[in-house]
Amino acid sequence: MFVRLVAVLLTALTLAGCAVQRTVDSQVQSWSTLASLPQPPTYRLDLLPSQQQARAFGAIVPMAHAALARAGLQRDDAAPRLIAEIGVRTGTALADGPWYPYGPWGGWGGGFGWGHHSGMHAGWMLRDMPPTLYRNEVSVVLRDAATQKTVYETSASNEDVWTDAPRIFGVLFDAALAGFPTPPAGARQVRLPLVPTPTAH
Repeated sequence: MFVRLVAVLLTALTLAGCAVQRTVDSQVQSWSTLASLPQPPTYRLDLLPSQQQARAFGAIVPMAHAALARAGLQRDDAAPRLIAEIGVRTGTALADGPWYPYGPWGGWGGGFGWGHHSGMHAGWMLRDMPPTLYRNEVSVVLRDAATQKTVYETSASNEDVWTDAPRIFGVLFDAALAGFPTPPAGARQVRLPLVPTPTAH
């Protein structure tokens, strides 16, 4: 009887988890010299040598293209009006605060590219032990193809006890480009849904 009850509870939790849609709160800051969408609104994405050589970065590029398209830009590698450059950074740290009496726990570790933690993680924590926070960041820089002058710069970051790389980078690119080409001045928060990956039940 107990085993059957546990099975029912686990099934209910699984189905409930499938119905819950996560949202990603991003801290965004943008700078723009554009008064309107460039005409023609075309761009080419230029990758750094380190990005070209990183196989894992191949999953990031389509997300950046999709976000740029949703912002109103069209890919044109032959005759672009803008040159786009992207960056990705990920890291981890232990949460800090007065409720953890044995802190402080230190700053962020990690670097550009992929971290060692991917997928969604949760679990029980020891008493008085702070949870691990996952920090993900993206950046987008747009330059005028003719003058090489930077006309748009933006970044978005998220800190959470959950991580769902690489999907979260697509949401962060969308958040970073929110308001393009005339974003609000100063730092702001952008909340967007994390579209779930279809799973069979």
